[in-house]
Amino acid sequence: MSAPIKETAAVPAQRTTATTPTRPGGDRSEGVVLNAFSHGFLALWALLIVLPLLWLVLSSFKTDAQIGGSAFGWPQNWSLDVFGRAWDKGIGDYFLNTVIVLVFSVPLTMLLGSMAAYVLARYQFWGNRFLYFFFVAGAMFPVFLALVPLFFMVKRLDMLNTYQGLILVYVAYSMPFTVFFMHAFFRTLPTAVFEAAVLDGASHTRTFFQVMLPMAKPGLISVGIFNTLGQWNQFILPTVLMQPQSGDDPERYVLTQGLIQLQQQMGYASDLPVLFAGVTIAMIPMLVVYLSFQRQVQAGLTSATLK
Repeated sequence: MSAPIKETAAVPAQRTTATTPTRPGGDRSEGVVLNAFSHGFLALWALLIVLPLLWLVLSSFKTDAQIGGSAFGWPQNWSLDVFGRAWDKGIGDYFLNTVIVLVFSVPLTMLLGSMAAYVLARYQFWGNRFLYFFFVAGAMFPVFLALVPLFFMVKRLDMLNTYQGLILVYVAYSMPFTVFFMHAFFRTLPTAVFEAAVLDGASHTRTFFQVMLPMAKPGLISVGIFNTLGQWNQFILPTVLMQPQSGDDPERYVLTQGLIQLQQQMGYASDLPVLFAGVTIAMIPMLVVYLSFQRQVQAGLTSATLK
């Protein structure tokens, strides 16, 4: 009886020795190399972004002679007067025009885009996929190809150089990405909550606004930040649509247009610190918005994957 016991006990011992790894530290060393490479690449990428921004802000406090003499030198006079000059030369009006447009365009984009995405994601009907791919195709269509018909369409509606004309174009331009993003997000929300609201007698409108939309808050914040950044930095659309049509028509330039106008107004009497200050004024709000909501943006981008 003892012999079979010894033979059966020897089998696991042989298997254990056979499965012992020959390079116990190989995976760890490869992980260290990969982490070092990834962290080094991220550090280099951060420097490529931070250094130009730092140079831009520091140049706002310099004079023309200092900017021409040493591009990377520290300012000698840390005065905020240059920002006041930039504001008085038109940056304040351009800033106000941009804010007026975005206050209406971003909420309208979020409302209409989320409603369309919710219907396409939660309700099955004939033509559902066609409408979804129709919206997605809009994101692949270059805006440059639509400038001429878009100009004549807005002109026929008598909305050239008007806030409402630019707002409607911004909403239409941002809808494809908003529908695409929110459609994927609404599909990840639990169906049981939707069915419970329907069984409780909630209407479709109430279910959307009081149940499903609050659950999609991370996605709304993420796509809202992207739309705000995209519309704030938009240049080609306001350049085509926000030009004075007559001598009596006031200028309603947005920030991107205003910075070009500020550069052209300088002529030979250059005042580079004012231009740098104007760019800094246009840049600071978007930095504040992104830094304030970066955690919500990350949560919105990863929640759909984690679910």
